Amino acid sequence: QVRLVESGGGLVRTGGSLRLSCAASGRTFSAYAMGWFRQAPGKEREFVAGLSWSGGITYYPGFVKGRFTISRDNAKNTVYLQMNSLKPEDTAIYYCAASSTSSTEIRGHVDYWGQGTQVTVSS
Repeated sequence: QVRLVESGGGLVRTGGSLRLSCAASGRTFSAYAMGWFRQAPGKEREFVAGLSWSGGITYYPGFVKGRFTISRDNAKNTVYLQMNSLKPEDTAIYYCAASSTSSTEIRGHVDYWGQGTQVTVSS
């Protein structure tokens, strides 16, 4: 069992940065691939970033590549999402996710979800 708690969301202006954190509880955190998803009002939840259990392999969709960076600290049971050059269309609730698969397969298979943290980007 893995419990995920996100933090770090907030209001930021266009072009600004935020760093989201996801604290995990459970002894097997390091065995899971981790990822971030987001859901804007009226839209489906979409994949934002994926990271292998070791932290050595990352995967991003095209619309965030070069702006967002996912990382993890297995000693702290924490995964991060650094978001730079934010745009109003990045406004959404951001969810942390854990998967027993991989940094790419997490897009279709999530074992655990966090409760989400709101990110709002003003124009």
